[in-house]
Amino acid sequence: MAKLRKMLGNVNHPTILSLMKLIETQNTLTLANWAIHNGENYLSLYHKSETDHESLLNLITAAHNYLNEPDKEQLKKIKLLIKEVNQIAKQKDSNPVAQAAARAVATACSTIYLPTSALGFTFYGVAATVYDKASLSEKPETYDTLAANEFTKLLDSLQHTAIPNEEHPVKINWNC
Repeated sequence: MAKLRKMLGNVNHPTILSLMKLIETQNTLTLANWAIHNGENYLSLYHKSETDHESLLNLITAAHNYLNEPDKEQLKKIKLLIKEVNQIAKQKDSNPVAQAAARAVATACSTIYLPTSALGFTFYGVAATVYDKASLSEKPETYDTLAANEFTKLLDSLQHTAIPNEEHPVKINWNC
Protein backbone atom coordinates (compact mmCIF):
# COMPACT_ATOMS: atom_id res chain seq x y z
CA MET A 1 0.00 0.00 0.00
CA ALA A 2 1.31 3.43 -0.92
CA LYS A 3 1.77 5.92 1.91
CA LEU A 4 -1.43 7.91 2.31
CA ARG A 5 -1.50 11.63 2.94
CA LYS A 6 -2.41 12.68 6.47
CA MET A 7 -4.61 15.45 5.09
CA LEU A 8 -6.55 15.72 1.87
CA GLY A 9 -7.38 18.84 -0.06
CA ASN A 10 -5.66 21.72 -1.79
CA VAL A 11 -5.72 25.14 -0.17
CA ASN A 12 -6.08 26.74 -3.62
CA HIS A 13 -9.23 24.80 -4.51
CA PRO A 14 -12.19 27.20 -4.99
CA THR A 15 -14.30 25.46 -2.32
CA ILE A 16 -11.52 25.72 0.24
CA LEU A 17 -10.91 29.36 -0.67
CA SER A 18 -14.63 30.00 -0.13
CA LEU A 19 -14.45 28.22 3.19
CA MET A 20 -11.49 30.38 4.23
CA LYS A 21 -13.32 33.58 3.26
CA LEU A 22 -16.39 32.53 5.22
CA ILE A 23 -14.29 31.62 8.28
CA GLU A 24 -12.87 35.15 8.20
CA THR A 25 -16.38 36.59 8.60
CA GLN A 26 -17.24 34.69 11.80
CA ASN A 27 -16.35 35.04 15.47
CA THR A 28 -14.37 32.49 17.45
CA LEU A 29 -17.41 31.15 19.31
CA THR A 30 -19.34 30.45 16.11
CA LEU A 31 -16.31 28.78 14.53
CA ALA A 32 -15.60 26.68 17.63
CA ASN A 33 -19.21 25.51 17.87
CA TRP A 34 -19.24 24.60 14.19
CA ALA A 35 -15.87 22.83 14.32
CA ILE A 36 -16.63 20.87 17.47
CA HIS A 37 -20.04 19.83 16.17
CA ASN A 38 -18.42 18.55 12.98
CA GLY A 39 -15.54 17.05 14.97
CA GLU A 40 -18.07 14.83 16.73
CA ASN A 41 -18.87 13.25 13.37
CA TYR A 42 -15.34 11.87 13.20
CA LEU A 43 -15.69 10.03 16.52
CA SER A 44 -17.73 7.32 14.81
CA LEU A 45 -15.04 6.85 12.16
CA TYR A 46 -12.43 6.46 14.89
CA HIS A 47 -14.64 4.12 16.89
CA LYS A 48 -15.23 1.79 13.90
CA SER A 49 -11.81 0.24 14.35
CA GLU A 50 -10.41 1.52 17.64
CA THR A 51 -11.60 0.84 21.17
CA ASP A 52 -9.50 3.47 22.95
CA HIS A 53 -11.90 6.31 22.21
CA GLU A 54 -12.37 7.59 25.77
CA SER A 55 -9.81 10.39 25.37
CA LEU A 56 -11.56 11.67 22.26
CA LEU A 57 -14.94 11.59 24.03
CA ASN A 58 -13.45 13.38 27.04
CA LEU A 59 -12.04 16.07 24.76
CA ILE A 60 -15.35 16.67 22.98
CA THR A 61 -17.17 16.80 26.33
CA ALA A 62 -14.64 19.24 27.80
CA ALA A 63 -14.89 21.42 24.69
CA HIS A 64 -18.68 21.56 24.94
CA ASN A 65 -18.46 22.37 28.65
CA TYR A 66 -16.01 25.17 27.90
CA LEU A 67 -18.27 26.65 25.24
CA ASN A 68 -21.18 26.63 27.69
CA GLU A 69 -19.17 28.05 30.58
CA PRO A 70 -15.65 29.24 29.67
CA ASP A 71 -12.97 29.39 32.35
CA LYS A 72 -9.17 29.22 32.42
CA GLU A 73 -9.01 25.88 34.24
CA GLN A 74 -11.27 24.25 31.67
CA LEU A 75 -9.12 25.69 28.86
CA LYS A 76 -5.99 24.19 30.44
CA LYS A 77 -7.76 20.83 30.62
CA ILE A 78 -8.74 21.08 26.96
CA LYS A 79 -5.17 21.84 25.92
CA LEU A 80 -3.92 18.78 27.84
CA LEU A 81 -6.60 16.59 26.29
CA ILE A 82 -5.73 17.88 22.81
CA LYS A 83 -2.11 16.95 23.43
CA GLU A 84 -3.20 13.49 24.60
CA VAL A 85 -5.41 12.92 21.55
CA ASN A 86 -2.62 14.07 19.22
CA GLN A 87 -0.30 11.53 20.88
CA ILE A 88 -2.91 8.83 20.30
CA ALA A 89 -3.12 9.87 16.64
CA LYS A 90 0.65 9.51 16.25
CA GLN A 91 0.35 5.90 17.38
CA LYS A 92 -2.22 5.04 14.69
CA ASP A 93 0.12 4.93 11.68
CA SER A 94 -1.29 1.56 10.66
CA ASN A 95 -4.86 2.92 10.66
CA PRO A 96 -5.13 6.05 8.46
CA VAL A 97 -8.86 6.50 9.12
CA ALA A 98 -8.47 6.46 12.90
CA GLN A 99 -5.35 8.63 12.74
CA ALA A 100 -7.02 11.30 10.62
CA ALA A 101 -10.21 11.14 12.70
CA ALA A 102 -8.29 11.65 15.96
CA ARG A 103 -6.39 14.57 14.45
CA ALA A 104 -9.67 16.06 13.18
CA VAL A 105 -11.23 15.89 16.66
CA ALA A 106 -8.17 17.43 18.34
CA THR A 107 -7.85 20.19 15.77
CA ALA A 108 -11.58 20.97 15.81
CA CYS A 109 -11.46 21.41 19.59
CA SER A 110 -8.43 23.67 19.35
CA THR A 111 -10.61 26.14 17.43
CA ILE A 112 -11.66 27.36 20.90
CA TYR A 113 -8.36 29.23 21.19
CA LEU A 114 -6.97 29.05 17.65
CA PRO A 115 -9.52 30.14 15.02
CA THR A 116 -7.38 28.95 12.09
CA SER A 117 -8.05 25.41 13.32
CA ALA A 118 -11.55 25.87 11.89
CA LEU A 119 -9.91 25.26 8.53
CA GLY A 120 -7.25 22.83 9.73
CA PHE A 121 -9.63 20.25 11.14
CA THR A 122 -11.41 20.02 7.79
CA PHE A 123 -8.32 18.65 6.04
CA TYR A 124 -7.98 15.85 8.60
CA GLY A 125 -11.71 15.20 8.75
CA VAL A 126 -11.98 14.96 4.99
CA ALA A 127 -9.08 12.49 4.94
CA ALA A 128 -10.77 10.33 7.59
CA THR A 129 -14.07 10.38 5.70
CA VAL A 130 -12.57 9.71 2.29
CA TYR A 131 -10.29 6.91 3.49
CA ASP A 132 -13.28 5.35 5.22
CA LYS A 133 -15.45 5.55 2.09
CA ALA A 134 -12.81 4.38 -0.40
CA SER A 135 -10.29 1.62 -0.12
CA LEU A 136 -6.87 2.61 1.12
CA SER A 137 -5.28 1.89 -2.24
CA GLU A 138 -7.21 4.16 -4.60
CA LYS A 139 -5.73 6.46 -7.19
CA PRO A 140 -5.05 10.04 -6.05
CA GLU A 141 -7.72 11.30 -8.46
CA THR A 142 -10.37 9.23 -6.66
CA TYR A 143 -9.37 10.69 -3.30
CA ASP A 144 -9.36 14.20 -4.77
CA THR A 145 -12.89 13.82 -6.17
CA LEU A 146 -14.26 12.44 -2.91
CA ALA A 147 -12.42 15.12 -0.94
CA ALA A 148 -13.92 17.91 -3.05
CA ASN A 149 -17.40 16.58 -2.25
CA GLU A 150 -16.63 16.47 1.48
CA PHE A 151 -15.26 20.03 1.47
CA THR A 152 -18.46 21.17 -0.24
CA LYS A 153 -20.50 19.57 2.56
CA LEU A 154 -18.38 21.33 5.18
CA LEU A 155 -18.74 24.66 3.39
CA ASP A 156 -22.52 24.18 3.24
CA SER A 157 -22.53 23.35 6.93
CA LEU A 158 -20.65 26.53 7.84
CA GLN A 159 -22.90 28.59 5.56
CA HIS A 160 -25.91 27.33 7.55
CA THR A 161 -24.16 28.09 10.87
CA ALA A 162 -22.65 31.44 9.91
CA ILE A 163 -23.95 34.62 11.45
CA PRO A 164 -24.68 37.19 8.72
CA ASN A 165 -22.83 40.47 9.22
CA GLU A 166 -20.99 39.23 12.31
CA GLU A 167 -19.82 42.29 14.23
CA HIS A 168 -16.67 40.72 15.71
CA PRO A 169 -15.10 38.45 13.10
CA VAL A 170 -11.81 36.74 13.79
CA LYS A 171 -8.64 38.26 12.47
CA ILE A 172 -6.76 35.60 10.57
CA ASN A 173 -3.45 35.69 8.78
CA TRP A 174 -3.47 32.50 6.72
CA ASN A 175 -0.01 30.98 6.53
CA CYS A 176 -0.81 28.45 3.84
